Amino acid sequence: MSRINLRTLALAGAALVLAPAAHAQEPPKPGPEHQKLAYFTGTWTSEAEVKANPFMPGGKYTATDDCQWFKGGFALKCDSKGSGPMGPAESAYFMGYSAEDRVYTFYGIDSMGMVPTTVSRGSLQGDTWVYTDESKMGGKLVKSRYTVKQLTPTSYSFKWETQAEGGSWSAVMEGKSTKAK
Repeated sequence: MSRINLRTLALAGAALVLAPAAHAQEPPKPGPEHQKLAYFTGTWTSEAEVKANPFMPGGKYTATDDCQWFKGGFALKCDSKGSGPMGPAESAYFMGYSAEDRVYTFYGIDSMGMVPTTVSRGSLQGDTWVYTDESKMGGKLVKSRYTVKQLTPTSYSFKWETQAEGGSWSAVMEGKSTKAK
C-alpha cells in the first residue's frame, strides 16, 4: 500500500511541476513569412505554353487553381483542375514556410502520375519566388526550377525549367496567372 501511495504522490508532484510549464507556452502563430503566402489565396486562372520535351508534347495549358488557408494559417491548400497537351489533369498542393529551415515549401501530387509527389523548397527575393527540387522522370534524375514573378496584386508570370543530369536548364512551360475578382 505504501508503494502505491509513493507512486501516486510522485505522479501528482510531477503533474504539479509540469502543468504550469505546459500552460505557459502558447501555441505557435504564423510569422511574417507565412503571411507573404497570402498573395496566392483565392482563385487563379492560368494560361501557358508547354514546350515539347522528353516527357510530354508541346501545346497549350490552362488551369484553375483555388488556394485557401489551411487551418492554423501556416500553409495554403490548393486544388487545381486543368488541361494540357496530355489531356485533363488535377492536382492538389500545399504551400508553406519552414521556420526551422527558413525556406518556403511546396508539396504536390497530380493525376498524371509522371511525378507522384513533388517536394520543393523555395525562396522569395523581392517579388520573385523560386522553388527547386529533384526527382526521377523516366528513370533519370531531373532537377526542376519553378519561378513566379508577381506582376500586380492580381497577376503573376511563371516559368518551369528542368535540367537533366549534366545538361543545361531548358524551359518546359511559361505562362501567366490572373486572380479572379
